[in-house]
Amino acid sequence: MNAWILLPVILPALSGICLLCSSLRSHLHSSGVDVWNDLKEEERGRLHRFVGIVLVLTAVLALLAAWSGEHEVRLFELMEGIPVYFRIDAVGKMFVTFVTIVWVAVGFYSFLYMKHEGEERRFFGFFLLVYGVLIALDFAGNLVTMYLFYELMTLSSMPLVMHNGSKEAIMAALKYLFYSMCGAYLGLFGIFFLYRCCDTLTFTAGGSLNAALVSGREGTMLIAVMAMLIGFGAKAGMFPLHAWLPTAHPVAPSPASAALSAVIVKSGVLAVVRVVYYMVGTEFLRGTWVQTVWMTLTLLTVFLGSLLAFREPVFKKRLAYSTVSQVSYVLFGLSLLQPQAFTGALLHTVFHAFIKSALFLTAGIIIYQTGKTRVDELRGIGKEMPCMLWCYTFASLGLIGIPPMSGFVSKWYLAQGALQASVGAFRYLGPAVLLASALLTAGYLLPVTINGFLPGKDWKVRSGEENGIQMMLIPLAVLAALTILLGLFPNPLASYIYELAMTVM
Repeated sequence: MNAWILLPVILPALSGICLLCSSLRSHLHSSGVDVWNDLKEEERGRLHRFVGIVLVLTAVLALLAAWSGEHEVRLFELMEGIPVYFRIDAVGKMFVTFVTIVWVAVGFYSFLYMKHEGEERRFFGFFLLVYGVLIALDFAGNLVTMYLFYELMTLSSMPLVMHNGSKEAIMAALKYLFYSMCGAYLGLFGIFFLYRCCDTLTFTAGGSLNAALVSGREGTMLIAVMAMLIGFGAKAGMFPLHAWLPTAHPVAPSPASAALSAVIVKSGVLAVVRVVYYMVGTEFLRGTWVQTVWMTLTLLTVFLGSLLAFREPVFKKRLAYSTVSQVSYVLFGLSLLQPQAFTGALLHTVFHAFIKSALFLTAGIIIYQTGKTRVDELRGIGKEMPCMLWCYTFASLGLIGIPPMSGFVSKWYLAQGALQASVGAFRYLGPAVLLASALLTAGYLLPVTINGFLPGKDWKVRSGEENGIQMMLIPLAVLAALTILLGLFPNPLASYIYELAMTVM
């Protein structure tokens, strides 16, 4: 019996719900007084121990489930022939692994950071709940199960955006919800057509589209697939449904921003991978107008995201625009429908998760210690917090793609895949846009390092800013180290993904 693979889904979800119920009960008994903004240290310690144990235990269960073989379990049938079905395959293994690493690192970082945000029980309640939903999403074995947890992920992660309760945060959360729901409905529109034209909605390497059923409906099916690409691309920040990202990140707590940018947006990537490579199949899309429009949208997003990040003065918003750009690197690689490009896309999915979470955790440390939010205020920050800025610098070099950092490896595969693909002018346009974006990335990330370490002779250094924040520095250092190590030793992961690519092409 394989039902035990549901344990890493059930444990964090139930734990999160228990924390939310506890928080609600405390509010009801406090006569309107916001008691959780003033947790006693003893209560906070119990909360942190509980969350830490749940995170670690869930991580162990999730990794054991993922790497102990390919398991499957059917829960029940929503309707005839459409079960809620979980199956662990090669894609699910990879996604659940990097999601787990990032979620545990961000969770332990949050123990200290959330002291100044308040409402810690509520935050950690939703944080654990979202973790369980993400694992279920990664383990989903068919299109309908994936869609159910995709929607649930939006609803459960929305409170993380609106955590501080300000008008700005609430409006940002509503914008996130609106864009996500619009995208999901476009995805649902496509699912209706796939149900009629596929042999099965179970994920099948290479696709399950039935040529006889599609015959005479090719144009309609292409429209449906394009709707799904735009719809699920909304979560990944692809133009034209990208605007929620730079709105949501600045108002969300930094741990939530790290989770959104490193992991939540990758659910859109996962959905696109499942639709294109496990439902429709590459042969149906190769050379069509859908592939052309898709490549155009991704390259437009890459360039505009980098340009807007270069012009943005608010640090977290700059990083948000960077995510818009960098995740479309992944989508561009997927749109080429070529093995090396597919390898580069999934490599960049993993590398970007570690890099961007490190960058947002850096922003959180700066906000926590100094309250500074703008790039022009960070002059001399490296003199005050050198360990933090060194980690930021290594992560930045990885995002730019400077060897031997991990980002260089994924971008190399993307460029090689583009040059080898039969996509006309996009063979050369793609690498050119990626290079221009890399230069813009250097332009909006490295000034923080340069001005942080070299503030000028008139700068008065304040020492000791890193005292007492080791709980935040350790997860940041781990993520920065992964940026370096995966660049130095990329072959195991690259080989794993390339073998996967050959099974779905």
